[in-house]
Amino acid sequence: MTTSLLPLLLAPLMFLAAHGSAEELTIRADTRPAAPRAGELKMGSHTAPGGATLTVNSRFIEINGKPVIPVMGEFHYSRYPAADWEAELLKMKAAGVNVVSTYIIWQHHQEKPGASGWSGNRDLRRFVQLAQKHGLYVFLRIGPWAHAEVRYGGIPDWVVDSMPTRRNDPLYLATVDGFFKEIAAQARGLLWKDGGPVIGVQIENEYNRTGAGQGREHIAVLKAMALKDGLDTPLYTVTGWDRTIFPRGEVIPVFGTYVDEPWSELLSALPPKSSYMFQFGVRDEKGLGAQGGNSKVGDAARDQDITPFFGAEYGAGVPAMYRRRPLVSPDDIADMAITKMGSGVNLLGYYMFHGGQNPAGYPSREETTTLGAPNDLPKLNYDFQAPLGEYGDARPVLNRLKPLHYFIQSFGDRLAPTEVFAPDVQAKNAADMATLRWSVRGDGKSGFLFVNNYVRQYDMAEHRDVRFTVKMAGETLTLPSHGITVNQGDAFIWPLRFDLSGVSLAWATAQPVTRIRDDQGELYVFMQTGQIPAEFVFDGGKIVRPSPGQVVTVDGGEHRTARFVLLTQAQAEHLTRVSLGRRDYLVASEAHVFEGVDGAIELRQTSPAFRFGIYPKPPKALGGSLALAPSGQDGIFQTYVASAQPVTLGADVKLLRPADKMPPSKTPSTIPRPEAFGASAAWSIALPAGVLDHVSDVFLDIDYQGDVARLFAGAEMLDDDYFNGKTWRIGLKRYAGKLGTPLMLTVLPLREDAKVYFDPTVAPQFENGQLAKLKHATLVPEYGLTVRPK
Repeated sequence: MTTSLLPLLLAPLMFLAAHGSAEELTIRADTRPAAPRAGELKMGSHTAPGGATLTVNSRFIEINGKPVIPVMGEFHYSRYPAADWEAELLKMKAAGVNVVSTYIIWQHHQEKPGASGWSGNRDLRRFVQLAQKHGLYVFLRIGPWAHAEVRYGGIPDWVVDSMPTRRNDPLYLATVDGFFKEIAAQARGLLWKDGGPVIGVQIENEYNRTGAGQGREHIAVLKAMALKDGLDTPLYTVTGWDRTIFPRGEVIPVFGTYVDEPWSELLSALPPKSSYMFQFGVRDEKGLGAQGGNSKVGDAARDQDITPFFGAEYGAGVPAMYRRRPLVSPDDIADMAITKMGSGVNLLGYYMFHGGQNPAGYPSREETTTLGAPNDLPKLNYDFQAPLGEYGDARPVLNRLKPLHYFIQSFGDRLAPTEVFAPDVQAKNAADMATLRWSVRGDGKSGFLFVNNYVRQYDMAEHRDVRFTVKMAGETLTLPSHGITVNQGDAFIWPLRFDLSGVSLAWATAQPVTRIRDDQGELYVFMQTGQIPAEFVFDGGKIVRPSPGQVVTVDGGEHRTARFVLLTQAQAEHLTRVSLGRRDYLVASEAHVFEGVDGAIELRQTSPAFRFGIYPKPPKALGGSLALAPSGQDGIFQTYVASAQPVTLGADVKLLRPADKMPPSKTPSTIPRPEAFGASAAWSIALPAGVLDHVSDVFLDIDYQGDVARLFAGAEMLDDDYFNGKTWRIGLKRYAGKLGTPLMLTVLPLREDAKVYFDPTVAPQFENGQLAKLKHATLVPEYGLTVRPK
């Protein structure tokens, strides 16, 4: 320890009040994991032309022999304007996503037999090339049945009309083969074996059917067909939940969870979800269903000995379905993700990470009960309450997830080979709110301690005077130094025997976030975890309690030194890692920050006053699309300010017709028949000339109450929304050519006797048995700042 740390050494730790002896929670984590099993999974080509390798064993993926944990986010190219793909991919990259997964929705490409479309918003090849340009990997979910809340699960009408589907019917297989060949043509030269970014293929989706020509036999045929057609990748997966059937060793099952179940028929809050439980030996959680399956026992548990624990559908949001319209908060999603990582997940895949919109068409493309599907979805809107919304707008949950993603990217090679260890006392079940939930992922000598004390819509017990004891090979670590309080809502990751550039950190009550190289070497970045005081303990019992923003230098002896900095949780959640001029930087700002398509740094926010900090200090002065002014130092960050010219916008809203009385429905839990929408109230919304001038976008925020809202330009529906209590936000840039005449908003009345679930925070106020009300329609400018070296 260098002498510069003497003022920081903590002797009696006066900052904690004594509460008597601490409640010590114990885990035995001294077992070295067995070597992973390799060579038992029949995957595709894993070597690229330059010799780079991507392989998978029974526990994790390796790239060039180094363990990795990918962060995968779902983004459907055919549900988003192609002109904006590049910027949206860069937003995902800035959020710590390094694999983009996407459904290839068959009906979006082959609406009619013999007529295929792979251009414009359906140009899969260009989408993959843009991902490759920015260093992102791609996972293709080829179906042929995708689900994706799409009409017939994505299988075109003409296929459904003319042949049996989802089985080894000769006509169906021949038709699917033609579709797979077209996908392979789009991906030609872009697979991993070609030096491209496509690392995997998912076969089918939610498949648990048995019978003649179905089951394992069907999955085997689809995989063989994909390979024959040219889709030769290092990874093949199937969804693993709800009694999925697949041939052993041919595919890797992937799992998921959603913090609410919009497909549920319950009209109340759900019982506590296992989403917030650490799972010990369990991968397939209850609550995810498959449509039309009949298998009694699935194959996922059978293959746990040879397959890693991968996730593809950890819900980064949830959709609104007609009968159930839940709201989710940043804590709902972020604390679930921490819990899944502490359960052993080695591929963290989200659905959806980026919202979108169904392509327009007749018939419309949404899943609906009128076609035998279990749910009714909006015709166009597929926002999903995702971290990046239907119009690319950043949601607060994005900030909560980024520190976890950066941690996985920076230290996934340490985490991936670990095993999960359970505490001596575990929560009895998902409804146990009294027992503290925690786990350790370790290799016998080092690891990470995970805690989650949050369950959506339920109160967890506060735990006072808590200390954790982890028995490891050759030592027992007890932390913190004194008992601390784990509050309701706390969820965090603490390091155990963590290597800091050759200096051993015994433990810390702060979460590792990332590391970045500056002129002095590597700087490790940690964040405070809630209100818990941050301690860093090194060998010899020396304790460091740094102030946020203070760079600490540790002398490990034998010419080894390490440096780290502590950020507050709020600072870390507003941190973005970007590249500028081939060098990585950390940018701290309340704006949405991401790399620009030309290598600059982009900031977006709804306030004209920008403020950001950057670290390390760039070697050249920075310039921007707005005048930048250095504003001093904030901890490690050199700060800057800039101001856009404020824009004041107003919409002219006029009532066109009041709502009619809605008749009672025979099926009050399903969307009313199309003719019923004639009862909708309607308003015209006239926008000022040049509404999009001098801004990056303008959001039309519609604060309404009712059942279903729709926005039209003339008779063309632009978007629609199921009321759930939130303001409906619409990005107008997408409709720039349609704003010259007033738009029309319609709101279908919600009947008081409708069998629809709303979040408890939403309290519709009915008048005469129904509700259709527009409170406000507001225009919110989004300002942009581009920053680059002068």
